[in-house]
Amino acid sequence: MINKKTIIGFIFFGAVFIEGLSFCPRIYAENLNAGVVLADDQGKIIYSQNRGKLFIPASILKILTSLAAFDLLGPDYRFSTAWYLDPDSKNLYLKGFGDPLLISEVIDQLCHTIIVTAKPTLIHDIIIDQTYFSDQIQVPGKGSSLNPYDAPVGALSANFNTLLFQWDKKENKFISGEPQTPLLPAFLGDIKKTRLKQGRIVLSKQQSLLYPGLLVKFFLEKNNIGVTGSVRLGKYEGKQGGGNTFLSPFDTKQVVQKLLKYSNNYIANLVFLTTGAKTYGPPATLEKGVKAVQLFSKQNLGFDNLSISEGSGLSRSNQISCEQMIKILIEFMPFYSLLNSQDHSQGQDFFKTGTLSGIRTRAGYISGKDGRLYPYVIMVNQKNKGYDAILKKLLHIVP
Repeated sequence: MINKKTIIGFIFFGAVFIEGLSFCPRIYAENLNAGVVLADDQGKIIYSQNRGKLFIPASILKILTSLAAFDLLGPDYRFSTAWYLDPDSKNLYLKGFGDPLLISEVIDQLCHTIIVTAKPTLIHDIIIDQTYFSDQIQVPGKGSSLNPYDAPVGALSANFNTLLFQWDKKENKFISGEPQTPLLPAFLGDIKKTRLKQGRIVLSKQQSLLYPGLLVKFFLEKNNIGVTGSVRLGKYEGKQGGGNTFLSPFDTKQVVQKLLKYSNNYIANLVFLTTGAKTYGPPATLEKGVKAVQLFSKQNLGFDNLSISEGSGLSRSNQISCEQMIKILIEFMPFYSLLNSQDHSQGQDFFKTGTLSGIRTRAGYISGKDGRLYPYVIMVNQKNKGYDAILKKLLHIVP
C-alpha cells in the first residue's frame, strides 16, 4: 500500500506519478480552446488535455508533409529537370518535375551541363513544359499578397517565384537583392509599382511560368551562347531517346531541412504535389496530394480520417488532433535534428511552430535530463491565450 510519504516522494515538477501513471494538474483553463500532449519517446502519454479534439494545425502540418515525403519519395530522392536540345530546330526544351529548390545557382549549373553536354553554338527558342502539374491548382489559404508564402506553384519554377530587389544609390537604379540572381528588365515595372526601395515581389502565375526560361537564357548568354528566339510555353520533345535529366544537388533530407527551417509554404506544397504525382501519376493536383498523404497516414500511422486540403498549413480547413500529431512525431523522431532548436534550462527543444490569425501551434521534442526525447504538441486556436505559459509548464514536466 502506498503511504503519504511515498506519494510525496513521487512529486516531480508539479506532477504526481503513481505506479506508472501520471497525474498532472491542468495547466490551462477549461474554457481555453487548446489541446496539449506530452509523451515519452515510446509514445506513452505523460500529460494531455483535449488530445482527441481536432484543431487547426497551421504550419506544424509541414512535419506530416515532410514525413510523407521521406516515405513516398524516399530519403535520397532528387528532384529533376528534363532538357533536350533539338539539333535541327536549335530549340531548347525544358520540362519541370516540381523541383522546389531550382534557385539561380542550380539553374547556372543546369546551363553549364547543357553547354558541356550539347556543345551548342546558338539556341533558337527556349520552350518550357509545365504539364507535370495541373494548371488548375489553387492552394486553399493562399492569398494575393506580396509575401513569399503567397507565391504560385508550378512544375518548373525558379527562386520560389519571387524576386528580391534593392535600390543602388551609386548606379541610381534598381538591382537584384542577391548577387547570384540577375534583375531582368521584364520585371522592373512590377518593382516600381511597389514604391519601395528594397523588398521582394511575388511573381504572377503567368510570369512564374516563363521565369525559369528567362533565367536559363540569361546564364546561357552569360556564357556566350546566343539565344535568337523567345521563351515560350510548349510541349517537351526528347526525340529518339535524346532527352537528358538534370538532377537537383539537394536530396529529400536537404529539401525538408530548408522547408522546416524557413517554414516555406512554397516548398511544402511542391513536395506535397509531387508526392501525389509520384503515387497516382501526373499531372500533379491537390486532390492527388491529399489522397497520397491520407493513404500514407492510414497505412503507417493508423489514421482512418485525416482532414487536410494542402501540405503547408495555410488552409484553415486542415484539422488534426494532438493525439495524431504525437504519432506523427514518434515516426518523425529519426529526423528530429532537421527542426529548429532552442536551449532551455531544462534541456534542448527541437520544434516547429505554426501561426495564423488567432492560431498558435507548436510541435517537437524536448530533450530530457535522461537523454531521451519527449515529443509534445501545443495547439491554441484562440487569440493570444496561454501558449507561452503552456510551453513553460511542459518544459518543467519533462523528466
